[in-house]
Amino acid sequence: MNRNFVLNSLILISFFSLSFAYFVEFILGHEPCNLCKIERIPYFGTLILSSLLLFIKKWDKIILFIIFILFVFGAVVSVYHVGIEQGIFSESLLCELGGSNKVQNTDELLKTLENTPISCKEVTFTIFGLSLATFNAVLSTIISIILLRLIIKNE
Repeated sequence: MNRNFVLNSLILISFFSLSFAYFVEFILGHEPCNLCKIERIPYFGTLILSSLLLFIKKWDKIILFIIFILFVFGAVVSVYHVGIEQGIFSESLLCELGGSNKVQNTDELLKTLENTPISCKEVTFTIFGLSLATFNAVLSTIISIILLRLIIKNE
């Protein structure tokens, strides 16, 4: 595996993954849950770090390892998210962040209902019957394996 090919591929995959996520959110109107937003972190980090690595030829191993850790984190969060969607795990506090329980009148109740976070177990968008969290779990796992092989090969 060529290092530059992997980095360019990671940049393209990250760009298209984030573009698709924002397309689904803003154009198609499917509001993401908190875990969906957290699952975007590896892609943002990869865009920044891979681009940096293409221009600056220093710290290859360290930056590749950080990207690897980001995608392992993304895979774990995605698998957990799929588990919540399938009813294997219960929703965590991350899924409930953003809501307020202090309601004193009807105006505050309406504001609270508007700001209530989307449930992590609700699947509002699927492709071939699979949620985006499922696709992300598979993609993050594959990228993690490729990066691990690249890191081991370069040592």
